[in-house]
Amino acid sequence: MSKKKDKVVRNGHRPAAPVSWGHTGGGWIEAVVGSMFSGKTQELIRRLRLASIARQKVQVFNSALDVRYAKDHIVSHDLSKTPSIAVAKSRDILSRVAADTQVVGVDEVQFFDEEIVEVCEALADQGRRVIVAGLDQDFRGVPFPVTSRLMGVAEFVTKNLAICMVCGNPANRSQRLSAGTKVIDVGAADKYEARCRRCFRKN
Repeated sequence: MSKKKDKVVRNGHRPAAPVSWGHTGGGWIEAVVGSMFSGKTQELIRRLRLASIARQKVQVFNSALDVRYAKDHIVSHDLSKTPSIAVAKSRDILSRVAADTQVVGVDEVQFFDEEIVEVCEALADQGRRVIVAGLDQDFRGVPFPVTSRLMGVAEFVTKNLAICMVCGNPANRSQRLSAGTKVIDVGAADKYEARCRRCFRKN
């Protein structure tokens, strides 16, 4: 056992997900999921920046539906941002990924059509590192099918928790504050709050 590996084992922990990608070997999928205001996009940006620092070629995609902060960047709620390409359909990502791209990021994955699962698997099968971020539940507390499927096929899954805006406990649900029954209703703090299981109210 190497000294580095031995140190990790003796400290009683292992990294939640790899932070580097080599030119050899297979690819994989990392899923960062959770409620709104849990830091999903922030974590996605952090991992992408680490890859860029390591001089790996990175491309980032987001849904054309998400224009809350910018059309050509993914932006977290704390206003961290990185350039991105907005696409209307999942399949469009395959035609926009450059041949030498090593790391592909996809934000707000729940906004994409169901083909995004096959697209991510195809990219990983090509030997790329694929990092997706998105909501795992809708405003009713029902799991998003696309996110659930990606969590099932991903090699690494990170579930983030927010802080309940009512009681301060760990929050895993997104409370819609506005009226409406549409499952997809793009918004931020003007429309949603993070809530824990106890404080969450089904609409």
